Amino acid sequence: MAFVKVDGEEALKTIGNHGGSFAKVDEIIVAWREFADNNPLIKLNPNMDEVKTLAAGVLENMKNRGMKYCPCRMTTGDFEKDLELVCPCNFYRQKVWKENGECWCGLYFKR
Repeated sequence: MAFVKVDGEEALKTIGNHGGSFAKVDEIIVAWREFADNNPLIKLNPNMDEVKTLAAGVLENMKNRGMKYCPCRMTTGDFEKDLELVCPCNFYRQKVWKENGECWCGLYFKR
């Protein structure tokens, strides 16, 4: 799995098509699980209470900020910079991933 930096216009084409498609916590968890199942390097946090809390936070950010930002990260107001905070973010670059084998919010862990 690789992450690619894109400009705002290109991101909106992709995110805009899918940005509002998840209305329920269970729907976003299904998408996260599918993301993990298709990636041999990661697994979804097995604690479903934590995962549900994160999903609720992501959906709250969608409602209040218009994007599914990670609930554990602060947005800057700069659209280009904040694209990096859309969940799941590019956690492979994070120090906590490299040191502890988990993403910033604990949604994903190394297998």
